[in-house]
Amino acid sequence: MSEISPQTIYLKDYQAPAYFIETVDLNFILAAEHTRVVSRMTLTHNPDNPEKHAPLVLLGEQLTLVSIALDGVALTEHHYQLTTESLTIKDIPQNTTFTLSIENTINPKENSALEGLYVSNEMLCTQCEAEGFRKITYFLDRPDIMSRFTTTLVADKTLYPVLLSNGNKVATGELTENRHWVTWEDPFKKPCYLFALVAGQLECIEDHFTTISGREISLQIYVEAHDVDKCDHAMQSLKNAMRWDEEVYGREYDLDLYMIVAVGHFNMGAMENKGLNIFNTKFVLARPDTATDMDYEHIEGVIGHEYFHNWTGNRITCRDWFQLSLKEGFTVFRDQEFTADRTSKAVKRIDDVNMLRTRQFAEDTGPLAHPIRPAAYIEINNFYTLTVYEKGAEVVRMLHTLLGAESFYKGAGLYFQRHDGQAVTCEHFILAMEQANDKDLSQFRRWYSQAGTPTLTVEQNFDAVKQSLTLTLSQNIPTQNKASILHIPVKVALFDQQGLPLSPIIANTSSNDNEVILELKSATQSFVFENLKSAPVVSLLRGFSAPVKIKMQRPLSELAFLLQYDNDSFNRWEAGQQLSVAIIFDLISAIKQGQALSMPSILVASFKAVLAKSWDDLAYLACLLSLPAESYIAELMDVVDVNAIHQARQFVKRQLAEQLSEQFQALYADNHQAATRKLDAISIAKRKIKNVCLDYLSQLDNQQSHQLANQQFADAQTMTDQIAALGAIVNSQNPAKKDSLQAFYQQWQDEALVIDKWFILQASSSQPKTFSVVQDLLQHSAFELKNPNRVRALVGAFSQANPLHYHAENGEGYQFLADQVLALNTLNPQVASRMVGALTQWRRFDRQRQELMKQQLERIINTPDISKDVFEIASKSLD
Repeated sequence: MSEISPQTIYLKDYQAPAYFIETVDLNFILAAEHTRVVSRMTLTHNPDNPEKHAPLVLLGEQLTLVSIALDGVALTEHHYQLTTESLTIKDIPQNTTFTLSIENTINPKENSALEGLYVSNEMLCTQCEAEGFRKITYFLDRPDIMSRFTTTLVADKTLYPVLLSNGNKVATGELTENRHWVTWEDPFKKPCYLFALVAGQLECIEDHFTTISGREISLQIYVEAHDVDKCDHAMQSLKNAMRWDEEVYGREYDLDLYMIVAVGHFNMGAMENKGLNIFNTKFVLARPDTATDMDYEHIEGVIGHEYFHNWTGNRITCRDWFQLSLKEGFTVFRDQEFTADRTSKAVKRIDDVNMLRTRQFAEDTGPLAHPIRPAAYIEINNFYTLTVYEKGAEVVRMLHTLLGAESFYKGAGLYFQRHDGQAVTCEHFILAMEQANDKDLSQFRRWYSQAGTPTLTVEQNFDAVKQSLTLTLSQNIPTQNKASILHIPVKVALFDQQGLPLSPIIANTSSNDNEVILELKSATQSFVFENLKSAPVVSLLRGFSAPVKIKMQRPLSELAFLLQYDNDSFNRWEAGQQLSVAIIFDLISAIKQGQALSMPSILVASFKAVLAKSWDDLAYLACLLSLPAESYIAELMDVVDVNAIHQARQFVKRQLAEQLSEQFQALYADNHQAATRKLDAISIAKRKIKNVCLDYLSQLDNQQSHQLANQQFADAQTMTDQIAALGAIVNSQNPAKKDSLQAFYQQWQDEALVIDKWFILQASSSQPKTFSVVQDLLQHSAFELKNPNRVRALVGAFSQANPLHYHAENGEGYQFLADQVLALNTLNPQVASRMVGALTQWRRFDRQRQELMKQQLERIINTPDISKDVFEIASKSLD
């Protein structure tokens, strides 16, 4: 073990601050290698703090202290205690209000961790969530300290002609030596994690939005000059989000100016800093030939997410970081619904559940499992997880389901009304929902403190004499501690043998709807449906009404029936997924027993029937025709066998391609529009279904399929079509592979986000020798270890999206990942800790792979000076 002894922070130890910071005046003299920061704070004693003479402990890291003054009186070293992480002043005046002035310096250029103030492509920018502000100046860096900020930026006019910060611009001026200054004032109190500044040579794209009350808001997007032509979609997405939040939640924007800045080096997707959002370029820049249709959708979703934070995160923020899901879970739910309203509701729900089940469910069953409101952490950056975000959104969605839309919005309105301008907890959110609707949610609260994914075991018994169906639901949560019984909404519908929906009658109470919500509140609970002339087919957990696993015995014929007739778009898709999974698992068993493989006719017939129907939503049809991912299949296995999973799935895919090639070719031809760059829903859907067909046809790996992919690659007018064609070429024996990869690189070498796709395609390829390709790409001139996007594109794609080669039996993939984690550890601990995640599921694999992964985890934690970010993930994985 290394000698590191990181401190664990516990929710139970939360204490209100001894002091509040009412106002902050910041003055920055900006330079890449030497920035001077002067802060002047007005502080007050917390009247509720029992310790009347508490010392003032300010947090600060990687700062050079220059001077301190208390109420205008300079302090010497005898008046304070300075460590590498804090500045403590003991003798604080007992008067109600006092001022504290601090001057310090920082070196943004050396800040490769990208937290605090750092340099990205000669631009100065900040990232302060969660604890980056302490790397700018000494402060009470905690979310329950909400202050009014005034910021003055001083810089060289040539190097930094654009100077931005939170709020409204209130003053500007010129100085000697080619310098200028700008002062920004934010009228709203905010925690310091929402502070932001940007300085650089940037171009501005400007538009306006008129709010529901008639106020005119200036909208500005700042990018580097060569990206000006890629901002139209981002601007329109912002206006769409602003209008949607007014119409759905009644939330109007509060400042006169809303700014977005696109940054090339960024640890996250985006940051909702008040009035000055800082974005990863990936979620701003788009042009039809450089961004895929999915990129366009993600850009609108992320821009919506950060805008929605203005109310769910900024105006109302978290009391402490354990409450992170208060803002993130709610806001993810809001952005999911926004995207669903803007695109295909069916496809959006499928995409969200796919993400949840393939990645968050794995997190819930692993050594790092935690509730959406964790009880403890070492490094808070490690808890920006799928559990906090995606499962947190599912918990909010369950509230929406249980209460109904009208009552949910009523509860949200009460939450906004009560807590505007406050730092609160998850309990405040639940309480508002309860009291607005007179609904007891005491049992539902357990979702916030319970880790793990519940499994619902379902038994059905039809009584022909009584003409009734009894559904018995049992819940079980695998956990090291005793699990609590949860409140779980289960949407159910019944169908007769002709596929017609029935009106369910429970306990002599009929419903006009064809769907009923069963509220499971006990370990085992039975529900009786009456007045049924024959045994119905049950559609269970419709719309994925709860984040649970279902254990239910069904014949393949029943799954095929639901794939044809279920009128719930999610459950129809789910029936096809489960049908495919059942067949793939049978093939895996055959592979392990050395038996010959054969394709059951029921799946081919089901796909053929789906292809024969007429579909209004071609994007949804594309989902119906897509096989479950290897990662999802692995999640269903007790001991993961990556080779058998890949072999079985590929066998099914090729059999479908061979037996339905005429249908796939016809569907491809019907929807191929090589010359169009249109971004309307119909054009996007046509591209999606066409490229699903191309993917199937490429499994044939013959001259005809090679020509089809090559022709699409050559003719493509959109990145969606070009990257799909290149993917078909790369993942086959197409003789044009090398030339196509080189041509793509030459065409797009000046577009960083497109080259990320080039890295991803090669790193995630299932073809032989992929590991050698990945090793070579690590030495490519376009690879930069200091750029998080590029690391995710190569190292992340290989370790997280290529199970076949990453989990090679000799362990070379594990060693490769550990090498990169250790290289990143000193550069960017936050990104390094994210990469470690691919080693944490070692218990799911065979004994040989377990030992190889454990060796790399032990190597990581025994490395001297390992960061607490990486140490927490690696050490907990071995516990």
